[in-house]
Amino acid sequence: MRLKKLFITLLFAVIGGAAMAQVPDNDKIFAAINDSNSEYYYPNLMMRYQAGDALTDLEYHYLYYGYAYQASYRPLNDNPGMTKVQNIMARIAIDTPSVADIDELIAACSEAMEQDPFSPKLLNIMAYAYGTAGDRKREKMYADHLAAILRTIASSGTGAKEKEPMHIILFSHGIDFIAAKGWNQRKGKIISRTVEFVPFDVPKDKLKGYYFDYSRIYWNKPDDYTFKRERTWQINNLKPREYK
Repeated sequence: MRLKKLFITLLFAVIGGAAMAQVPDNDKIFAAINDSNSEYYYPNLMMRYQAGDALTDLEYHYLYYGYAYQASYRPLNDNPGMTKVQNIMARIAIDTPSVADIDELIAACSEAMEQDPFSPKLLNIMAYAYGTAGDRKREKMYADHLAAILRTIASSGTGAKEKEPMHIILFSHGIDFIAAKGWNQRKGKIISRTVEFVPFDVPKDKLKGYYFDYSRIYWNKPDDYTFKRERTWQINNLKPREYK
């Protein structure tokens, strides 16, 4: 089994400047993904995504933000599959996992992705798992998905100001976005009904942190619900791969 080292440098060479600014237009997205004649009709896009077809950045944009309108979008529900993934990652040897461990990890990730199909954390772990198993096709598929989802988030806003937030569909995606850069963050602060500010541990590129629009998460929030969110994806120091 050929193993690769895991790097932080993976993707932001890919992300930087790759996608034009594309602030989500909710009405436009809703209309397009529900029109069976549209190139962005959601069932077709999701089928292509799961099959590993090549998608444009605009198609990823409709996929990611269109997920907020799907029946399976339950951002405030527990994700048992994610708990299984975390438990597996906490105990396996990252550099020398057993075949059984990798098989179990892939099964747990697949379960978790039924609820969170665009999780950068899960996409990263799937690329690791399939790469470790020697399946280069699926390794590349998940790595490509990961790069594209991070580009989608990056292109939705600068994140530098409250009025220019990056848009996310789960709180963890914002934390994953920061972690993919190899940066650490402190506890986020809800600063408005739609925006959270996540400060870095130390300023980066003259920025103290990123602003994220989390409004989609609470579209269908129960009145008595209090959200408790996880804050990191770097389990056992697993970090995004560098693909050459």
